[in-house]
Amino acid sequence: MRSGELPVGGRTVLMGVLNVTPDSFSDGGEFLDVKRAVRHALAMQRDGADIIDIGAESTRPGSIGISAAQELRRLLPVLEALRGTLKIPISVDTQKSTVAELALGAGAEIVNDISGLRSDPELARVAAQHGAPLILMHMRGSPRTMQKGPFARDVMRDVISGLRKSIAIAKQFGMKQSQIVIDPGIGFGKSYAQNYELLDQLPELAKLGYPLMVGTSRKGFLGATLAQHGKPVPAEERIWGTAATVAASILNGAHIVRVHDVAEMAMVARATDAVLSRGKF
Repeated sequence: MRSGELPVGGRTVLMGVLNVTPDSFSDGGEFLDVKRAVRHALAMQRDGADIIDIGAESTRPGSIGISAAQELRRLLPVLEALRGTLKIPISVDTQKSTVAELALGAGAEIVNDISGLRSDPELARVAAQHGAPLILMHMRGSPRTMQKGPFARDVMRDVISGLRKSIAIAKQFGMKQSQIVIDPGIGFGKSYAQNYELLDQLPELAKLGYPLMVGTSRKGFLGATLAQHGKPVPAEERIWGTAATVAASILNGAHIVRVHDVAEMAMVARATDAVLSRGKF
């Protein structure tokens, strides 16, 4: 990154989620106000986040996209307010090259693209020109349609094939191997069972040769697994399910975990890292 290197492969890197949207599945509307967003970012930094990932467009199942102008109206004031205040890198969660260009100019250092460059391949050119790492996620379909199926018959083959295509596009636009991170896209166009299969099979994704990021935090498949009286538990009650899947992700090779509950997941990551290192962390 512009500010230096972020090592992966030792202690797990924690990415804290900051949604400045009115309609995200877990915390929509909570941080639309710039002051509240800034306070939350600083709180996550204190709690142990290594990166803050800011998203201004909801990508929950069934959501409809917004314009770049609307996304920037939500995003840029928060970036400007955090500039010089936040000491850890900011990632911008966007599928649009125009948004990424302005966000990187306003202080963001990483680009997190849930579409894996399918929405806007030019985003890779922008990241390369700014020397910004690029996170490539696998998504089957679009947020509006992804949970309506049909799901892949072989989820691992689908994810690996999709990520290979994304990586090829990124390299065509000049991205360096050392600046690419891959994400299997838990909950994005996968059945509940397929999400668990992906978590179990993360070592297969590691064979692609890139750092792995995994985001399971508060997602719908956990709500279904933890259902009570036939009803999924709400997002705010999925913390223990999140903790279990964060630990599983780390044990199976994840280098970065993307979470809402930073303080709690920092403890989970620290203990899981200690298992892997036999107590040396």
